[in-house]
Amino acid sequence: MKESELAEWQLIAEGIFLPVDEKRNLFLQQENFLDKEIRPATSLLPNEVPLHQHWSWDRILRSCFIKQADVLQGLYFFEEQFERETIKRNFEFYEPLTVHESSLSPCVHSILASVIGDDQKAYDMYLRTARLDLDDYNNDTEDGCHITSMAGTWLSIVHGFAGMRIMDDQLTFQPTCPDAWESYRFRLVFRGRILGIKISQAEVQISMVEGVPLRIKIGSEPIHLSSAEIKTCPL
Repeated sequence: MKESELAEWQLIAEGIFLPVDEKRNLFLQQENFLDKEIRPATSLLPNEVPLHQHWSWDRILRSCFIKQADVLQGLYFFEEQFERETIKRNFEFYEPLTVHESSLSPCVHSILASVIGDDQKAYDMYLRTARLDLDDYNNDTEDGCHITSMAGTWLSIVHGFAGMRIMDDQLTFQPTCPDAWESYRFRLVFRGRILGIKISQAEVQISMVEGVPLRIKIGSEPIHLSSAEIKTCPL
């Protein structure tokens, strides 16, 4: 990227208007969002949802109801730049207003719920993304399956429950196991290596299936993985 292009993007970034409500310390969905009638999505009647099939877009846009993660999507992408309390405060305000009528929405909420320690909400949102087409939540499965929700199911497990991140150029995990599960497992390809991870209610097992040695972290504990070796640590 040329220096001139970087400078142009810097100007664009500095010109972006990000409204904040100082009283509630919230990032605003839009300027004057709080002038709307604020009420939870649970107040909608069964014959009103999905909203886009029952309300005009004019009515939807004048309401407080949100289709998908918007403010929270930004917090998801730039999680490391915000304190957990900031994420929690915005999550607890916006999630009740969200109707999740997008396949992009439940997985982001599931991951952020895991981040703030709301394990039940994380699992509920996981079920929403995993069963979006099976249970036809949005009354549109007849139009085809939602590939984004399929990817979101994986993200909810690996980024959400397992807490996988790359921090300071190192692979890290902050794992949890949903109360409804005894355990779960998955594989990852990371920088030419194949890792196997199993997380149960009691412990985490991680192994180097293929590749050269690697240092990772599980919680705050450093782990050195080498070939054909399974490392175990308590959850």
